[in-house]
Amino acid sequence: MRWRRDVRRFRTDPVDAAILDRCLASFACAPSVGLSEPWRLVQLTSPEARAKALANYKDTNAEALKGYSGDQAARYATLKLSGMQEAPVQFAIYCDEATDKGAGLGAATMPEARRYSVVGAIMQFWLTARAEGLGVGWVSVLDPARLNRDLAVPPAWHLVAYLCVGWPETNSEMPELEALGWEQRAATLTIETR
Repeated sequence: MRWRRDVRRFRTDPVDAAILDRCLASFACAPSVGLSEPWRLVQLTSPEARAKALANYKDTNAEALKGYSGDQAARYATLKLSGMQEAPVQFAIYCDEATDKGAGLGAATMPEARRYSVVGAIMQFWLTARAEGLGVGWVSVLDPARLNRDLAVPPAWHLVAYLCVGWPETNSEMPELEALGWEQRAATLTIETR
């Protein structure tokens, strides 16, 4: 569980199709609101699609840097926030907000539950990948609207995650952001009672 951290440093070795298929099979048994299974996966395999996604990240990252100043800006500029150049497998994972599957059960009162279902399925995939020895990195420094246009996805699809998947350069239980002093993990869980 501790090793299910965000990996951003990958070896470029390919991932065997059988291993990737075992990881992707985790989506088939993931829970979802109303059994809607709203996840939609787009695997980026072409050099053109990957180049557009990488350019998106680079432009968005440069813009994000402008939101910091002083020492924090200098520290941000050194962070490796994406494994997109090295990761052999990359997915854009969407939530289909217009799916009829599940007949709206649960999603009629809490439509965001569809997106939460996708996040739950991603975590299940992530843990399965880790059990296979793979690392997964979630790239959140992206312009979703631009990526949607570049990938020509349906308008009802909402981007939930861009995942890089591959063999990690190193094994470590400490998140890189913690090791680099960006932030510290909370020592205890705070639970409020009512």
